[in-house]
Amino acid sequence: MRMLNAPDRRQVLLSGLALALAPRAGWAEDARPTKIGIMNDMSSVYSDYQGIGSVVAAQLAVDDFSAKMGVPIEIVSADHQNKPDVGSAIARRWIDAENVDVIMDLPNSAVALAVLAVCEEKNKAVIGSGAGSSVLTGPKCSRNFVHWTYDTYAWGAGLGKALTEAGGKKWFFITADYAFGKDIEANCAAAVQAAGGEVVGSVRHPINTSDFSSFVLQAQNSGADVVALANAGGDTSNCLKQAHEFGLADKQKLASLTLNVTNIPSLGLEIVQGATICTGFYWDANDGTRAFGKRFQAAHPKHMMPNDMHAGMYAATEHLIKALAVTKSASDGVKLVDEMKALPTDDALFGKGSIRVDGRKLHPMYLYRAKTPAESKYDWDYFALVSTIKPEDAFRPLDKGGCPFVKA
Repeated sequence: MRMLNAPDRRQVLLSGLALALAPRAGWAEDARPTKIGIMNDMSSVYSDYQGIGSVVAAQLAVDDFSAKMGVPIEIVSADHQNKPDVGSAIARRWIDAENVDVIMDLPNSAVALAVLAVCEEKNKAVIGSGAGSSVLTGPKCSRNFVHWTYDTYAWGAGLGKALTEAGGKKWFFITADYAFGKDIEANCAAAVQAAGGEVVGSVRHPINTSDFSSFVLQAQNSGADVVALANAGGDTSNCLKQAHEFGLADKQKLASLTLNVTNIPSLGLEIVQGATICTGFYWDANDGTRAFGKRFQAAHPKHMMPNDMHAGMYAATEHLIKALAVTKSASDGVKLVDEMKALPTDDALFGKGSIRVDGRKLHPMYLYRAKTPAESKYDWDYFALVSTIKPEDAFRPLDKGGCPFVKA
């Protein structure tokens, strides 16, 4: 006689089937978290530009979406010291010995390219927020890569076109001598020439330069209407300070291609007032950006407001978690990136957008003008909106990038 509580054969089979399918329905309880490695300059010229702020922004996104989406996440970070060999060594150790699944941020495009080469070999996903060079979705594009926040085409073309059409016909460039600086100069120069202007000269400087006096003097003597700074972080701040000391802006217009809120506290609005910037995010743009800005500031060790790349780290981490909720794994980097491309992007900081087949994240860009000291009414009130650039106008057309796998 069968016991009343004993399951029949059909119940046993159904229970076994349910157990077999359970891990696929959600993240397995005993599975290790997806590990995100945030790599940038934590101690030098870009440490305020990205640095610990990128970790803060990503952690805020994890706090907001990891439990909600059922996707466990762990964050680690490292300082690449702006050296490609250091960056690639960290990436290899992270992947081979420390189970890092996704590498993010990567300011300094030379480092980004070195890290991407390792991740292609290991089939891991890479998301660039601090990385800038447009070659990352052009000749050096990768199926493992998403370029989130900005690139040198958007910054260079946006400002080059706007300032040339406003009367700045002759340009001189002070450029950081590595991939990012050269690329943003090339993109800006092309926009200047397309708008009817000309480049009358340029000079290159090493990264982390302290004395810009000779470069500023060359710019002053060039006869240029616009002196463009194709550098970033501390280099931009030092160059602007010395340009102000030499009175460069008395007769020439300064165009700082990478200026943002994290530069202003050490400079003051008096030095940068009237400068035009191109960016995809400003903390004081709307209620959503202000709410994020205040949370970020409270969590940041220096109580700084976020710049566009910090915002990009938050939004990219949010979208990554949404993609992981579908794939259930980050083991296949190409598959994960493909899912990120398939999902429309939608967040409180950049709004609705998409990720193009070449890995380029598309969203509006904005031209802002630096306020005068008299116009600024409260802390971090630095910029006023000038105009909006639609995504299709802000970023390089897909057929102009030269991405090999898109061509194929």
